[in-house]
Amino acid sequence: MSSIRRVVVTGLGAITPLGNTAPAYWEGLRAGISGAATITRFDATKFKTRFACEVKGYQPDDFFDRKEGRKMDLFTQFGVIAADEAIADSGLLQSSVNKDRVGVIWGSGIGGLKSLQEECFQFERGDGTPRYSPFFIPRMIADSASGNISIKNGFRGPNFVTTSACASSNDSIIAAFNNIRLGLADVMITGGSEAAITESGVGGFNALKAMSERNDDPASASRPYDKDRDGFVLGEGAGALVLEEYEHAKARGAKIYAELIGGGMSSDAYHITAPDPSGSGVVLVMQNALRDAGIAVTEVDYINTHGTSTPLGDGAEIKAIEQVFGEHTPTLNISSTKSMTGHLLGGAGGVEAVACLMAMQHGQVPPTINLHTPDPEINQNLNFTPNVAQVRDVRVAMSNTFGFGGHNTSVIFRKL
Repeated sequence: MSSIRRVVVTGLGAITPLGNTAPAYWEGLRAGISGAATITRFDATKFKTRFACEVKGYQPDDFFDRKEGRKMDLFTQFGVIAADEAIADSGLLQSSVNKDRVGVIWGSGIGGLKSLQEECFQFERGDGTPRYSPFFIPRMIADSASGNISIKNGFRGPNFVTTSACASSNDSIIAAFNNIRLGLADVMITGGSEAAITESGVGGFNALKAMSERNDDPASASRPYDKDRDGFVLGEGAGALVLEEYEHAKARGAKIYAELIGGGMSSDAYHITAPDPSGSGVVLVMQNALRDAGIAVTEVDYINTHGTSTPLGDGAEIKAIEQVFGEHTPTLNISSTKSMTGHLLGGAGGVEAVACLMAMQHGQVPPTINLHTPDPEINQNLNFTPNVAQVRDVRVAMSNTFGFGGHNTSVIFRKL
């Protein structure tokens, strides 16, 4: 094991429903602000759910020239923006870094849904003659974000996308982690992005009866662990991390946020959309992450839970946490930042990893908002960080993400 290299985080970036930079995102989290509001991207008046957590005040022309921007789907634009911020934050390009040893592994559960929808709608409105944009396929494919980040910066190391529904970003982080640990790269840009607030995205999740329909009060709709929760709220955006081999980061004098010490993966092997109510797959993934990190359960201070505000998923995850952490569970801070950002699907793990790292940096745990009516089926004696951020020295943080198909991932960060 002595040959396994240590991996640290040296840069952060985010564009989210709470703010369009990592610091602005953190301020929104810390203040307990909801990013949910009436959908503006299309006319949703006939949909069962008419609200979502959109990125606010976003104009592509603020970040891309017109020719460049039209070649990218919105999920790719978000990914490039978050990655740019993380790379700038790391100071990587101000160093004499070997770009052959810098890679990009990105996560997206859906990819270019907006581009796919637009081209199909356009064909349907036409006379049957196929008039598709030459940019259609490059915009739609899920690896467009990782490819564009690599091309823009000349990074020639490992480059691919992970697609495992809502676990995609954490899978990308773990893959990037392992590439550095095994000596295949020195630096990896990782995280994930999603932009599924479209007619087909909202309509599809409505058909699954997965989303909240609290149209009269969108800001209170995402309410993990609350008795009155009725489904998740769709979000969009991106979260990015620069991962770097420890000695490489020290040699160039990089700022270090924390060390990434473990990653776990598992499968429920139960159902394509429903979580295993026993929580056995979630128990396994957290145990795997703790084993990989080589730490005891008593060392964990904070868990950023998957916590989507769905009736089945929230309770199963908490039961699994109680099983894994035992007597230590009541001492944990637990929170679901999806109560504020909504659910970014394949981008969730990226923005939630940023939330964990910001919590460690600032000594404050972001809250679970909208938690007002205790659910008798969930142990309310635990500290869900209800409604208001709490001051805490977070030395070790765990972030959980789970996806349709039964995909489970968990990552663990430790303050140096």
